Amino acid sequence: MSEFGYAREAVRLLLADLTHVGPFNTASLSLDEGEGKARSLTVIHGAGGVGKSSLLQAIASTRPGQVSTLQPAASERAFSLGHEEREALPHAVTYWLLGQDDAERQHPLCLASPNTRVHASEELELVRRREQAVFDRVAREGGFAYLAIPSNRWFSTHPIAINAPLRTVARYDVRGSLSFEDRLDLARETKQALAYAEIGAALQRISGAEHPDQRLFAAAMSHVVNTLLESVGFSYLGLDSLSFEPMFTGSQRAAVPFDALPTGVRHLVALGALPTRTLWGAYPGRDPRRAEGVVTIDEPELHQDNCVQAQLMSALEEALPSVQWLVATASPLVASSVDASAVIALRRSEVGNDVELFSGFEARTH
Repeated sequence: MSEFGYAREAVRLLLADLTHVGPFNTASLSLDEGEGKARSLTVIHGAGGVGKSSLLQAIASTRPGQVSTLQPAASERAFSLGHEEREALPHAVTYWLLGQDDAERQHPLCLASPNTRVHASEELELVRRREQAVFDRVAREGGFAYLAIPSNRWFSTHPIAINAPLRTVARYDVRGSLSFEDRLDLARETKQALAYAEIGAALQRISGAEHPDQRLFAAAMSHVVNTLLESVGFSYLGLDSLSFEPMFTGSQRAAVPFDALPTGVRHLVALGALPTRTLWGAYPGRDPRRAEGVVTIDEPELHQDNCVQAQLMSALEEALPSVQWLVATASPLVASSVDASAVIALRRSEVGNDVELFSGFEARTH
């Protein structure tokens, strides 16, 4: 615990202040659970159109190592950017606990959208902007694991292809852009992550002592994926020796490739494999099951039956306990599966068209 009262065990999002983002006029998303700690799991619950994806996009655009401009809604793009219109452009201010990425840090890192002023004092604002610029450079050297999984995900049936792992599947780029609008094919990334873990572990004997132990990565990958698949009766077997395709088995006991899995099962595999790959890329050599990071998932309930929805949050926490999970969902089953203190509900106000945030008991009763 630092002298300011903030725990330093893990990288965490502590607070996000949004202005003119999506349907929000202003909104403050607090993940502070007291005693200087940020919640490890938060479920943002609301119907369609209340700004769940906009909220996740704002956080993704204002994170350590990557701060970018938030795009205004289509109706706002027609504005000539005079003073009043400039003030109405969407922007976010986020506060992060950096954990082992900066273990000596005594206060949260404050990040803001470009051209956004946080402090009234010129001196304080100059210090904040310099600090933000410093962390933009520091994050490029590694760490600061962050992954966003959008709702518009799908899975193609292309064969697996692995090429130059250090430039592709093994590489973590903190500056990578994240879009919540374009359709995202997760099949290739998911299969590559599974294959890279298995092949790397098999070749470990000739890699040399200077390389991270890939067997640790493979063990973590198998554990995480199988933890998420337990509720649907499937398990991950490994790679087919001829095709390198990831193979799974279900209640029929026959081995089936990834492409032949039910859609819901493929989603679960991706929800486990992609965060594990991200953590290993950001922290090579550290067990992903103990590594710190932030993962946001939009609509994790897609293609899942009621039983899976009710167990998914606990499975995510069990699989990667050091990760901070931030989940946006329209499913009452997902929201009711966690403690009320971990739920933030989004609802349109009775007056006007703004969206308001309700937390804790109010999130369940409104």
